[in-house]
Amino acid sequence: QVQLVESGGGLVQAGGSLRLSCAASGSIFSINVMDWYRQTPGNQRELVATSGGITNYADSVKGRFTISRDNAKNAVYLQMNSLKPEDTAVYYCYAVLKPFRYSNPRGYWGQGTQVIVSS
Repeated sequence: QVQLVESGGGLVQAGGSLRLSCAASGSIFSINVMDWYRQTPGNQRELVATSGGITNYADSVKGRFTISRDNAKNAVYLQMNSLKPEDTAVYYCYAVLKPFRYSNPRGYWGQGTQVIVSS
């Protein structure tokens, strides 16, 4: 069984920083992609940053957020600087991975971590 566990969310003032972490555990043969999404009430989950072959960011976070991976730890991080109230959301880790050598890649979600940015 594969699990993704996020941590690092919390309450921060506008202009502040937070660092989110996500670690994948369980049966993992290889990880293709580890991304960060976020969701606010009543809205669809949106892609914030991706760390597949090419690192990419949503326009709203470019220059402020940085995604990084530690392949040895099956982990992905999101450094969030210059936070704004509109960054308030539940942040989710998403990974596409192969549990076993001959299995097909599939996607897994973490449980989410709340980020609140006060003005």
